[in-house]
Amino acid sequence: MVIFDCNGVLVDSEPIAAAVLSEALGRIGIALSTAGVMRRLQGRRPTDVFAAIQAVTGKPLPPDFAAFVAAQTLRRLRTELRPIAHAAHALTWIRGPKAVASSSSPERIRTSLETTGLLRFFEPRCFSASGVRKGKPAPDLFLLAAAQSEVEPSACIVVEDSAPGIAAAAAAGMTPIGFVGGSLTPGRLAAELIATGARTIVADMRALKGAIVDLRGW
Repeated sequence: MVIFDCNGVLVDSEPIAAAVLSEALGRIGIALSTAGVMRRLQGRRPTDVFAAIQAVTGKPLPPDFAAFVAAQTLRRLRTELRPIAHAAHALTWIRGPKAVASSSSPERIRTSLETTGLLRFFEPRCFSASGVRKGKPAPDLFLLAAAQSEVEPSACIVVEDSAPGIAAAAAAGMTPIGFVGGSLTPGRLAAELIATGARTIVADMRALKGAIVDLRGW
């Protein structure tokens, strides 16, 4: 089975979500640029992101902050979101079962895949980190995806664009592929993903099938 992260791998949602969070933080007096959000918080669950922000700033977030950010993010995704270039091409030609395992909420995952026309490749194998005790870089989410799909972890390949995601896949005993095609700094990201455990790097979705064939031999 090939397991895909969603944000930054299948859909180009990271700039949108980071802009929403940056703007929301600015409204309550916390200055963190869109680039800073993407650099520091990529690949993690919203609950873990908000906890990290509170820990760093020493400032509690308003009670409705998470709900506000989630609603604003979904609103913008429905109108602005686009798939990663050639994602549908890759998904069409990759053999075997496929799943999505994302740090996002179930609603955001579904909205993202429906908006970009990619849901048909995965349903019902869509898994959210809100359903596990620990988010990435812990292996819990990937192990859940494998167990629910009745596939051994060692038979899974994971496509990820963040260091926490690569670390989670490696900890789950899966084979991680680093994707850098959605990054503004692909060279730096590639080095980071390799250092975290990625077995190979892909910069264009059209090359993903070949990378998977090389790793699993078919």
